[in-house]
Amino acid sequence: MEFEFIRNTLMGEYYVKSSMGHEIVGRWLQEEIGKDWHKIDRVDQLLDKARREPQHEHILEGKEITLNVQGDEVIVQENVLAHGAELDSDSEFDFYDSESTASCGLEDFELMIEQWKEFLTTK
Repeated sequence: MEFEFIRNTLMGEYYVKSSMGHEIVGRWLQEEIGKDWHKIDRVDQLLDKARREPQHEHILEGKEITLNVQGDEVIVQENVLAHGAELDSDSEFDFYDSESTASCGLEDFELMIEQWKEFLTTK
């Protein structure tokens, strides 16, 4: 999973560009977590708990995107996919679905969070 953090110093905004197939992870970080240190702390707590209890599912549901950690796998998914109706696998929405869910390893995800925190504190 590759990503790039971008800061617009004039507007005070932060952006995340992710590799193809992981766009939803960048959107989750940018839109659901952003610069909110309270939310970042909640993510850290969830990841710590997931490390201690890998046999359980650990979920942080956001307004539009949910983080799910179980074992050493992290899944980031649009809430509408988890609650929506099943679509045919050959439907025209397949491409959209591929941008609406992504998975990665726990270590890669933790590295991204650590680098995001470092990016936010660097001037």
